[in-house]
Formats: sequence, C-alpha cells, structure tokens
Amino acid sequence: MRKMLAAVSRVLSGASQKPASRVLVASRNFANDATFEIKKCDLHRLEEGPPVTTVLTREDGLKYYRMMQTVRRMELKADQLYKQKIIRGFCHLCDGQFLLPLTQEACCVGLEAGINPTDHLITAYRAHGFTFTRGLSVREILAELTGRKGGCAKGKGGSMHMYAKNFYGGNGIVGAQGQIFEAYNMAALWKLPCIFICENNRYGMGTSVERAAASTDYYKRGDFIPGLRVDGMDILCVREATRFAAAYCRSGKGPILMELQTYRYHGHSMSDPGVSYRTREEIQEVRSKSDPIMLLKDRMVNSNLASVEELKEIDVEVRKEIEDAAQFATADPEPPLEELGYHIYSSDPPFEVRGANQWIKFKSVS
Repeated sequence: MRKMLAAVSRVLSGASQKPASRVLVASRNFANDATFEIKKCDLHRLEEGPPVTTVLTREDGLKYYRMMQTVRRMELKADQLYKQKIIRGFCHLCDGQFLLPLTQEACCVGLEAGINPTDHLITAYRAHGFTFTRGLSVREILAELTGRKGGCAKGKGGSMHMYAKNFYGGNGIVGAQGQIFEAYNMAALWKLPCIFICENNRYGMGTSVERAAASTDYYKRGDFIPGLRVDGMDILCVREATRFAAAYCRSGKGPILMELQTYRYHGHSMSDPGVSYRTREEIQEVRSKSDPIMLLKDRMVNSNLASVEELKEIDVEVRKEIEDAAQFATADPEPPLEELGYHIYSSDPPFEVRGANQWIKFKSVS
C-alpha cells in the first residue's frame, strides 16, 4: 500500500511539475510598457530627426518578436528546401539579412510597424520577409518558392515575384544607379510622398562598401532629398525612423531617403560561402552583439515585458508553423501546363498566347 501511494504521489508530483512554468508565466505580473533609448540617426538636410527614446508596449513587443522569428525561420527553411533541390531557380533570402543578406527581420518588421496597411510598398528581390509582414501567410510564400498552385503568385513567380495588397515585391534591379537618380529627381520635382530605402548590408556581392564607394554616406546620395542613416539592426530604431519619414512625406514636403545599416550573415547567393572576402570572426561578432532578434529579446526580458519561458513558447509555435507550411509547400500540386498563359494579361475575352514556337499556344485568362 505504501509503495502504491508513493507511486501515485510521484505521478501526481511529476504531472504537476511539468506545466508549472506555464502557470508561472500566466500568473506573473508583466509591465505593460517600457521606455528605451535608441541610437540617434545621422541627418542630411534635416534640422531635426526621429526621437532618441521610444515606448514599447508588451503587446507590440510580443507581436514583433513573433514576426521576426517567423521571418528568420521561414528563410532558414527556404535555405533547406533549396539545398534539397525542392526550390529551384533563383532564391534570394533575407534572414539575418541572409542573402541581400540583411538582418532584414528588423528592417521589414520595423518598417511595417511605422506605416499604414493602406500605404504602398515596392521592393527589390529578397522580398520574402516583406511579403510576410504585408499580410501573406508562410504557406503562400513557401508554396510560391516551390512553384505550387497554393503560392501567392500561383507558383509562377517564385522568389522574385511576390505580390499582396498594396505590395509589389521582387523587382530584379537593386537600385540601378541611373534609374534611382532619375527617380530621386522626379520625386523631388513633383514633391511625391515617397520614402526611398537603402538597405546597406555592407557588401555588394563580394565587395565591401569601403572598397566600392568613395563615399559610403548613402543617406546623402539623394543630394537635394533629405536623408536619414538608421540602425537597421534595431527594430525600434527602424520603427521610429519610419514613422518620422512617413510623417515628413504626409506633410507635403516631398520625398525622403532612409539608409538602414544592417548586415548579412551569409553569402550573396546560395552559391557564395560568404567567407572568402571577410573573416568568420567578423560575422560572429555581429551575431553575438547586434543580432536584431537577440536585441529585442534582451530588452523585453530585462524590462519585464516578457519572460524567457514565454518567448521560448513562441519559438516552439513558430517552428511548428514553419514545418506545417513546408509540408504544404512540398505536397501541394504544381500548376497544370494549360494554365501557363493565365494571368499574364487582363484579357476579356480570353485569347491565345504563343509558346516556345508558333505551333504551341496557351490560352490567356485573366
């Protein structure tokens, strides 16, 4: 009898111990918000810039953390799928900034936090993170990368052509110099409410910015357009700078330029190991001191906005979401060949589009 009671006691004790941390998380009194100092932005043709302090609420902090982890895990999964040859063709990632490689989690989540859903966003490639923050699901993004019907462009766009409401992503030319300066000029002439953003990850393919540019003050490249240089590794700094820039544009003053200083952990593309033109120590130093997710996590935990256990639970939930999305992206069927000409033109009534030769025709349906 004693042995039986002892056994029951151990079972009950073990059962009560396992969820104890969750009970503790649920009952703990967290702060509703906290104030943080953020890095002062460098200014060009501006008398004042964004604030150097900001308030982060617990609700926003948890939301930003989940979104940033989702972007990173999604990109790591895309990297894995590419190496397994499930994703074919081009695949430009952004985690950490991974393959622009920005540490783009802070950039895309911070930018979205500073604008309105009704604002329009146009990106170059490495657009997966922005596609997610603009409202598309991980399933739609990964399925697009694997070329499946459930993708956000029905499997026909891939990494460089992703779209959502008020989002036009994956344009291949990354700030081509002639075109960008023409755009600067026209935007200034017409006082367009446009924020130009340069994500400076310190390397152009395998060349550092110091070796490639006589002046690395990219936020001044607009010349007659005011500019900001922003810590792109800090989501709060990006958010406040974006709010400042958006308010500037909405006031009718014309365009503004933002340089987001970030970093890429990996090579330029999947074929670039990323360590032939810089040291592993340089990469590790950035990872250990300036990682955007780590910075947000430390702020929240140290300010009693969240607990380590709570954030770990979010990590687990994000991993499951990514795995479920990856399974969908590999099991979903590819679009049938007869739909190859669909959605090319806005056509009513439908008409035929020539294929690889004059005898092959595809029906164009909008």
